[in-house]
Amino acid sequence: MQSMKSQHKLAFLFVLLPTYQRFIMKLAATLILAGAMGAWATQVAAQDVKPLAYDDVFALELAADPQVHQNGNSVVFVRRSMDRQTDRVVGRLWQVNTDGTQLRPLTQGGANESSPRWSPNYSRIAFISNASGSPQIHMRWQDTGHSAQISNLNHAPSNLSWSPDGEWLAFTMFEPKPRSAPVQLPGKPAGAEWAEAPVYIDSVQYRQDGAGFLPQGHSHVFVLPAEGGTPRQLTSGEFNVRSELSWAPDGSALYFSANMAKDPIASPVNSGIYRLDIDSQQLTKLTDRDGPDAQPKVSPSGRQIAFLGYDDRRLAHQANRLYVMDADGSNVRNLTEDLDRAVDDFAWTADGRGIYFSYDNEGQGYLALHSMRGVTETLTGGLGGLSYSRPYTGGQFSVASNGDVVFTQMAANRPAELALLRGSQVRPITQLNRDFLASHTIGEVEEFWYDSSVDDERIQGWIIYPPGFDENKTYPLILEIHGGPHTAYGPVFAMELQLMAAQGYVVLYTNPRGSTSYGEDFANLIHHNYPSHDFNDLMDGVDAVVERGFINEDELFVMGGSGGGVLTSWSIAHTNRFAAAMVVNPVINWYSFVLTADMYPYFSQYWFPGMPWDNLEHYMQHSPIHHVGKVETPVLLFTGDADYRTPMSETEQYYQALKLRGIETAMVRVPGASHALHARPSNLMAKPAYAVYWFERFRQQQDSE
Repeated sequence: MQSMKSQHKLAFLFVLLPTYQRFIMKLAATLILAGAMGAWATQVAAQDVKPLAYDDVFALELAADPQVHQNGNSVVFVRRSMDRQTDRVVGRLWQVNTDGTQLRPLTQGGANESSPRWSPNYSRIAFISNASGSPQIHMRWQDTGHSAQISNLNHAPSNLSWSPDGEWLAFTMFEPKPRSAPVQLPGKPAGAEWAEAPVYIDSVQYRQDGAGFLPQGHSHVFVLPAEGGTPRQLTSGEFNVRSELSWAPDGSALYFSANMAKDPIASPVNSGIYRLDIDSQQLTKLTDRDGPDAQPKVSPSGRQIAFLGYDDRRLAHQANRLYVMDADGSNVRNLTEDLDRAVDDFAWTADGRGIYFSYDNEGQGYLALHSMRGVTETLTGGLGGLSYSRPYTGGQFSVASNGDVVFTQMAANRPAELALLRGSQVRPITQLNRDFLASHTIGEVEEFWYDSSVDDERIQGWIIYPPGFDENKTYPLILEIHGGPHTAYGPVFAMELQLMAAQGYVVLYTNPRGSTSYGEDFANLIHHNYPSHDFNDLMDGVDAVVERGFINEDELFVMGGSGGGVLTSWSIAHTNRFAAAMVVNPVINWYSFVLTADMYPYFSQYWFPGMPWDNLEHYMQHSPIHHVGKVETPVLLFTGDADYRTPMSETEQYYQALKLRGIETAMVRVPGASHALHARPSNLMAKPAYAVYWFERFRQQQDSE
């Protein structure tokens, strides 16, 4: 579950209407390009093609974190692939011309590399690599092609940022601050083997999903000479700096966001923007409101600062708006007040007269340009593709000084590739998966809309057809439900879903109420009421597909992870239409969840009307465990045993309750896995394999009957 969009307000629509024709022309150009790619695919069709297999997970590659050269002619990016030997997603630095030529690696060896950042004069690239065995800052000189490690840090660096003169690199890093135990015990005798010492904990956040139990200390700001040397710590105190770092143009200050609230339980999201003087290390707070202000970026002139945030109304979903203020924190303006969508990322134009920004609308990422005169123009869609396991939205972009934009481009039939937006034209840059896709069949993805039976809300969904689909036959159906709940699916390549389609299943996924990319009101239809009518939206989607006549109604299956696990367990307590279910890292009991999840200060205040001990009936009425007595559907549970977002105890409660009920149930514990199950490719492979195994069992039972 995560805390991070279908109607614009009229004012924003009026602003966009003059650009609509240009946008359609760009879309047409994209479709022509797709046709050309289709012609190429036809030429290779004579080759043997085969359906996807589970170990094809290791053949996937995608492009991420593009960093375009100022002239727009080349881009450095992270080429991610799946390492079969280490079972890891590995990143390597590559460079390619923006016309698609001269694709080449920038480094040698098997290290994991990330965060490439051009120096101000574009002669060097700083990046993070674990080539020495731990994450360190490395430098590549473009004239010689040589790379070298320039740091010797005790902990992993993040948020690299060059000083304007190219002399320094700022970054954030964890700084330990161990405390002695409050109880002093006698020492053990020489050579004795005693148990590990007890650990005394009194911090609010003591463990975090993906990181485990946290050591004592905080993340702070450091600077390192660009030629290497000893880092200098610039901030200290009982707070964390985990945001991007933005330099003042004269190099005198850094800007960042941090939550320095005295009561982190009462104010879990109340971050502010700070100015850090490099010489004096003095901190000045520039924003002060009830709500988060984050991700500051200084304008090229240094006179303004853009940032993201919102006024906190304690709603389950609140959309980030794009703001700009003067460098001293005065004259704050909301630039996207009329856009009822969350802004994901942004970048200043080279002349400071505008800001590029990205947002999601109806399951797809868009790139827009806001001029400081007050006019906003949508430039292109198709931004996304970074989620290769399930079809979540989310993408990245980088802007050159000449206005060219390189972005990660989404598609339903492949992982993210790089594309170039130059003027009004979108052109592909990379085709990392071309050979693999030419030899494999991918299920066709179709978008459709339907009306909710609850209140006629329009609901968007997608169908993945199995390769070789014949509308005159009938097929089993899998309803796959997204997590969040405040996230969104879209027409994005999803290996897990494609693998199930390759086994002969029609796969349905939708964005029920609560999903993002349709506006705040739609997302908050489940505020303090989750699960509820989102269940009806999902069943209406199943009905809409069944009505088409190619689904075997005796072979309906349902599955989902995180928030999708919540809705799966909720669904089978409210209908017996599904032959079997797979519940992945779910929440089963909201009472226990709030008291065991890593983000408990946030969940308890933003998802519920109060604390669980004061609102027992509310918590339990919305908990699947409360309705387990109505479940008759066979259930397979699948959860990582190191999941601290929706802890393993949630899965165990459900497993034991179902066993007590005599329901056919099995549980898969994934050793060492956090909430991000797909972080290890073998787990990404195992999840759909177990789903198909479980569902096939009950298809065979019905066939035999």
